[in-house]
Amino acid sequence: MKLSKKIISVLTAVAMMTTLSACGSSSGSGTSNGTTGNNSGSSQNQSSSVSSGGGDKVYHIGICQLREHEALDAATKGFQDALTEKLGEGNVKFDLQNAQGEATNCSTICNGFVTNNVDLIMANATGALQAAVTATNSIPVLGTSITDYATALNLSDWQGHTGTNVSGTSDLAPIDQQEDLILEVMPDVKTVGIAYCSSEPNSSYQAGLMKEALDADNIAYKEYTAADSNEIQSVITTACDECDALYIPTDNTFASSVETIKNVVVPAGIPLFAGEAGLCAAGVATLSISYYDIGKLTGEMAYDILVNGKDAGTMDIQTAPNVTKLYNKEICETLNITVPDGYEELTTE
Repeated sequence: MKLSKKIISVLTAVAMMTTLSACGSSSGSGTSNGTTGNNSGSSQNQSSSVSSGGGDKVYHIGICQLREHEALDAATKGFQDALTEKLGEGNVKFDLQNAQGEATNCSTICNGFVTNNVDLIMANATGALQAAVTATNSIPVLGTSITDYATALNLSDWQGHTGTNVSGTSDLAPIDQQEDLILEVMPDVKTVGIAYCSSEPNSSYQAGLMKEALDADNIAYKEYTAADSNEIQSVITTACDECDALYIPTDNTFASSVETIKNVVVPAGIPLFAGEAGLCAAGVATLSISYYDIGKLTGEMAYDILVNGKDAGTMDIQTAPNVTKLYNKEICETLNITVPDGYEELTTE
């Protein structure tokens, strides 16, 4: 037993010496190699990065655009420009995806945004908005190029805001002023053909408002609908045979077939009045808004949500601040139509 105690004492002493030696070696190594100093410097650098602009929060924004179209493209650009200007070049990243006009693609895109936990979704056009709303009830969603949110979201008790995670901007130019424009250019018009895509609820909403405006002025009208772009040529041909003027509201399906429409209405000699400037490439006149401007408004709303903590559901839907009367000089000359004063010439690239 006495020998065992001695052995234990020796072993304990050796262990203590080894521990002290190891600690001294570690400290010496850190001092001589600068490792400790580097670790400290790394920590300071990280802290400095967080407090500087390079370490500010980077906001990830998912953009679902229904299809490629001049008006929708302008709205997206306005949105990106406004948000980049307000947040700073390095503090916002956009994931812009185009659904090529397919509702199923909108759903896939928006579900992907939710999976990636983006900070906000911008939905450009009605189909994109409906997909975003279906995909999430928590991530803020801002729409643009939406004609009527109550119709798009099937909201019966409309108060100007949604009360959910959704807000945005509308591309609706006043329909009564659009009807006034038709009468200004064609004071002797007898029957107006109203053509739109039956699968776009916002187009149906505008058509209803136009019918009310025409009724108020005792102007006859006929309604023509196409289920998809494949039916547009035949629908417009029939409308030209039965009416002396046409009106097409803001309608994504018809807007994607402008050349088809132009190739029917111009040879037929029937003036087309369009709900927006893109469609007026086939028409004589339009009461136009700036899609770039409503995109910018949407970007400013996004900033208020992301940085200022605004609740999307309490934010009223915004509209374009100005409308402009435009005329298509080429088609007006072809159809021998003279527009009154106060119209600006439509410019196309």
